[in-house]
Amino acid sequence: MLTQADACQQFRLAGRAAGRYKGCSESCTTDNMTLEELRGRLNEIDRQLLTLVAERQAVSRDIARAKRATGYPTRDYNRERDVLLGARATATELGVSPQVAESLLRLLIRSSLTTQEQASVAARGAGSGRRALIIGGAGKIGRWFADFMASQGFVVEIADPAGAPAPHLDAGDWRTSPLVQDFIIVATPLGATDAILRDLALRRPQGIVFDVGSLKSPLRSGLLALKSHGCRVTSVHPMFGPSTELLSGRHVIFIDLGSAAALQAAQELFAPTMVEQVVMSLDEHDRLIAYVLGLSHALNIAFFTALAESGEAAPRLARMSSTTFDSQLDVATLVAQESPDLYYEIQSLNDYGAESLEALAKAVERIRTAVLSRDAAEFAGLMQRGRDYLEDRRSVAERRA
Repeated sequence: MLTQADACQQFRLAGRAAGRYKGCSESCTTDNMTLEELRGRLNEIDRQLLTLVAERQAVSRDIARAKRATGYPTRDYNRERDVLLGARATATELGVSPQVAESLLRLLIRSSLTTQEQASVAARGAGSGRRALIIGGAGKIGRWFADFMASQGFVVEIADPAGAPAPHLDAGDWRTSPLVQDFIIVATPLGATDAILRDLALRRPQGIVFDVGSLKSPLRSGLLALKSHGCRVTSVHPMFGPSTELLSGRHVIFIDLGSAAALQAAQELFAPTMVEQVVMSLDEHDRLIAYVLGLSHALNIAFFTALAESGEAAPRLARMSSTTFDSQLDVATLVAQESPDLYYEIQSLNDYGAESLEALAKAVERIRTAVLSRDAAEFAGLMQRGRDYLEDRRSVAERRA
């Protein structure tokens, strides 16, 4: 690794060769440098940093190979802790903020894990010589699955009115094409998926069939039709968005519909990743999703609706921001940018959706009553119950890690 003196020397020589930094002394002080020269120096330092990041990623791929050879798990939380503690200590010695050092190393660790996970998926080659059909593969989550399957060596075919995104093959109309693929993944909008599943059941495909919908109760008839026609069917819910690269810390839910072969095959697709796999029934899934998605979406929609109808102009609120407000605003902004049709389906098509909305309404009313009646004890009790619940959740997460 370059020392600071080496970096300065290289920078000075490069600058002089380009006709810059005429006033830069041999000790590489910046006292006499212009603003333009100083910015140029930062650019050179940034390039050196990125060169080292690229080198670190290359080493991460070698580490992934070594871990596979020895059966060592991809993620080592003790090692990560040691790296972060070491970074903070080194930063303190160098007069750099330990918080900045830790934030930077967390980003690098995440990048390293992503590199290692993707290398492990590709190395396994589970799809070599096999085919996968993605119905709806031009959509966001459909494209994610297309790329994911291709990374395992599958020949991926896309059946979508929008065509097939490169480099995948266009399967045309799946209704008239032979269904000879090893996997058929349905990644269509929720409102169209059940009919597609029922049509697939009539074709009796030999491959593994699963959907990736956010809700399962609206798909009940289609999934059961596939089962009754002897198809190997399961249902999958990836609990992450289509921009996700690293699956460590993420969850994929698998619905057991009675086909052990289909369930196992779907789970094996994610075996080389660090995703946490959860198996449950269809009804259990939708009951929990009513809170995990339905409640969180409703809360944020209520938040930005209240702001929009408050009569306060956005610029005025921006001048009065706080840490909590800004954090909530960031999440609400992401929700506001999502598809209203999809979010409406998640709220309205879940057989258990009313339960979480009722819980939210009751909670807001309890807060309102406590405040208007000046009942400080009740208000504190609400916060304490929430604190206890969140602490229990954190403890469970730490034990799993």
